[in-house]
Amino acid sequence: MPARTTATPTRQRILDATNQLFYAQGIRATSADRIIEEVGITKVTFYRHFRSKNDLVVAYLQAQAQQESSWFSCLRDPKDPARSLDAIAAGIGAASCSPGFRGCAFINAAAEYSEAGDPVREVIDAHRAWMLGEFASIASDAGAQEPQAVARQFMMLRDGAMVNGYLGEPQELTGALKRGFDAVLAAAIA
Repeated sequence: MPARTTATPTRQRILDATNQLFYAQGIRATSADRIIEEVGITKVTFYRHFRSKNDLVVAYLQAQAQQESSWFSCLRDPKDPARSLDAIAAGIGAASCSPGFRGCAFINAAAEYSEAGDPVREVIDAHRAWMLGEFASIASDAGAQEPQAVARQFMMLRDGAMVNGYLGEPQELTGALKRGFDAVLAAAIA
């Protein structure tokens, strides 16, 4: 009797294809039909898992948020905030300058979904609020007087690095981001 292979669940296959296509081509530019074709399923199967393309976009961004949260958590060292920032800068530098990099999935999605109250926008806003909270925690761990203000500055540096990744080298980007983080932190705890 041949061994049974475990197939990746259909929902996950859809999300995997979505991740590739949405990120490479844009969300609105990628039709549900294109994803259905890529996965090799029927429309009925697709809509059994996702009632609408908007539901798929929400699931895609939630998966992105979970990945980023896991990555960020691995880098955080509450006892050494400067080291945390260095690790974040190195990770952003490496990712931003890697082949196929097309920017931050959340910034890209925000450009396509600008309407407040849209479920997609709510996921974007929740993720950005989470990230600001993480940066505020790092600033607080370092003894910053105004951790929320420092967090916004860290976020601006992070967002700029994500955009700059198209143009620079990983080492240059990492170094510049580290210096930016260090300067903001030094001013905040002086």
